[in-house]
Amino acid sequence: MPVEAWIVTVGNELLIGRTINTNAAWLARKLSFLGFKVLRIVVAPDSVDDIAEEVSRALSRARIVVTTGGLGPTYDDVTLEGVSRAIGRRMVLNKEALEMVRRFYEARGMVLTDDRVKMAVMPEGAKPLANPAGAAPGAMVELDGGRLVVSLPGVPREMEAMFEAEVEPVLKDIAGGIEVVECGFTAVGVPESSLAPYIRRAAEASPRAYVKSHPRGSELGDPVVDIKVVASGSNLDEARSEALRALEVVREGIASLGGRISEEDTC
Repeated sequence: MPVEAWIVTVGNELLIGRTINTNAAWLARKLSFLGFKVLRIVVAPDSVDDIAEEVSRALSRARIVVTTGGLGPTYDDVTLEGVSRAIGRRMVLNKEALEMVRRFYEARGMVLTDDRVKMAVMPEGAKPLANPAGAAPGAMVELDGGRLVVSLPGVPREMEAMFEAEVEPVLKDIAGGIEVVECGFTAVGVPESSLAPYIRRAAEASPRAYVKSHPRGSELGDPVVDIKVVASGSNLDEARSEALRALEVVREGIASLGGRISEEDTC
């Protein structure tokens, strides 16, 4: 069974619609293709209580919790304080993280201030994560039962760089070598509602595949529907076999309904 994960994105700017939550989409895809099952994507405000509540809830349901946002120097950057409260650990100045922050600012001819030092205060026992594209370190906290809380910056380029350099290698080991593939095709001339029974049968035929239809236009007239399958297996061949088994069910349905397949993405 895939290891389960939650994503908790933090920031009032997300809740008021000022910022589009691209981090959640990027992380969900990354985690899914590493072999994890993403159970929830949650947005929390810049509030210690709310962050602690969502992280606690996540840890009660999933082994991996990834947060983004709220690691900076300003008053409303309180994610790690919320994580600390959720896991029952005190906040301490992390010397390794402080050195990361010091090097960043000294290289730019700037001194440490209290607000900059704040970025090195983390839950006790946290491992700081180097930020290849910015100042604020991330944090990784291991808990009992193999649970893991990873806190990443909110700036997308910083979050992505840190995830790929510091977090992805760790998560690959946890995922246990699961391989994931995505493939599909585009059906022309068949309404999505007519394809619905075949999509259901495809999902039943291949339990390790997620089958989804995406209509491009009108249900009537000359309908166009993208069919996508994401499948997992212990190796690439097994994952491809699961995906192709599901797609074949849909393919047969399209033919029986008088439709045709145009664009096709191979696994």
